[in-house]
Amino acid sequence: MSEPLKTKLQYYGISPWEIEVLYGFLHSRFTIVQEEIENNDENFVSFLDIDIPLEFNEAFFKWFDFKQWEKVKDVLKEYKRRRGSRNALKIKINFAGNPKIVFTVDVVDRQWFNNAIEKMDFVIELLPQHLDPKKLPTGVREINYKFDVESARWRLDTAKSKDKQYSFRGDVWKEIQKKVE
Repeated sequence: MSEPLKTKLQYYGISPWEIEVLYGFLHSRFTIVQEEIENNDENFVSFLDIDIPLEFNEAFFKWFDFKQWEKVKDVLKEYKRRRGSRNALKIKINFAGNPKIVFTVDVVDRQWFNNAIEKMDFVIELLPQHLDPKKLPTGVREINYKFDVESARWRLDTAKSKDKQYSFRGDVWKEIQKKVE
């Protein structure tokens, strides 16, 4: 790899110091593009969107270094701790690939939030089953995971193809009907 990989951080409600700490853990592997954006969701005081230009798999964790990944997770948990129980924090981590894998952490309770961050790595073991072409809708380009506090684990949530969106309920994908305006 002659040219460093680029990762993008988009955020609002995150202090310059907090971004600098995360930047410190990411810059050894990535060129980082930062963009402070306007608050686009009144439900969250703070938001962080991280684009990782690599696939979510074992090779990523070996390349990035597991200890370094643990430090990134600690920073994200610290963001939540600093906001207390009332201020909401939403984090999206997007991994490139086909399909793109997206994790959304928007759990209010700090313990469950931390649990979600810790268990993100475990989804790797489930990917072969989740990405089985026989089970996925045709042409899926993106798979979204959300943390389910009821079962204390990451669950498939939505999938997107070029022109359709699907929701995973029970154990099947169902097309989400677009609202007619």
